[in-house]
Amino acid sequence: MVKVIASSLRKGNVVDKDGRLYVVLFAENIHPGKGTPVTQLDMRRISDGVKVSERYRTTEQVERAHVEDREHTFLYNDDEGYHFMNPETYDQLAVSADVVGDAAPYLQEGMTVSLSVHEGVGIAIVLPQRVVFEVVETEPVTKGQTASSSYKPAILSNGVKTTVPPHISTGTRIVVMTADGSYVERAKD
Repeated sequence: MVKVIASSLRKGNVVDKDGRLYVVLFAENIHPGKGTPVTQLDMRRISDGVKVSERYRTTEQVERAHVEDREHTFLYNDDEGYHFMNPETYDQLAVSADVVGDAAPYLQEGMTVSLSVHEGVGIAIVLPQRVVFEVVETEPVTKGQTASSSYKPAILSNGVKTTVPPHISTGTRIVVMTADGSYVERAKD
């Protein structure tokens, strides 16, 4: 275990609190006009999935657990969970659905992700920032409408709803941000 100051914690970090491991889901440093700056952490207990919120003074020491962050390849998902393979050792690892969480729709077969492993158990996942999906449903292209600030709703091949510029039509492959599913650009393939 390594002691770090609370303000240095980020999403995906694992902390040891009272002998239990928690993965940080959200971390925010708050600097009020008066008083002591604090760090607000939303965390999930790894053992049973219970979510907790904690506040620490930004200079307070927190125990950070030793976790291996390694590249893994996503294979498939089934009743046991989401299956990943270490490309160096070919070891396979099943990760539960609550660890994958809202990243699940963005997982694609063969995708390389960063997986945090503690004592052989997958505890946190970080996706690539951008992924490519096909638009399966959207309104037809409006003739004469140039790229303006008006966006139209669209449904992607992974089932996620997003908004796209008016010139994007059904069947177009687009790049989206995995953080929020927002449109970035038309795919260059």
